Amino acid sequence: MRIILNILWLIFGGLMSAFGWWLTGFLWCITIVGIPVGLQCFKLASISLNPFGKEVVNDGGTVSLLLNILWLVFGGLELAIGNALTGLILCITIIGIPFGKQFFKIAKVSLMPFGAQVVREHVF
Repeated sequence: MRIILNILWLIFGGLMSAFGWWLTGFLWCITIVGIPVGLQCFKLASISLNPFGKEVVNDGGTVSLLLNILWLVFGGLELAIGNALTGLILCITIIGIPFGKQFFKIAKVSLMPFGAQVVREHVF
């Protein structure tokens, strides 16, 4: 089921979202100072590419908190709000609820990406 949902996700915008994150990550990595932000963009690209079957685990410390505050000031809040609103719009229909939940997951990562890890969910 995850494979089918990830394929539908890619067809209906996931590939474009991941491409946008990759491009942004490459642009940030041009400068040495922007490399940490670029790496976070690559993390968001990985979850935007196939979000079904992945979960976000937060295990950051003080440095991650400080970097997340800077991230929020310089655009992270807008990204999280945009993903959350897209998730709300998709949750209007029953068919869109699984996709809306994935946008909420991406919003969580785009709100505070430093210290967050994207891992595969374990099915028992």
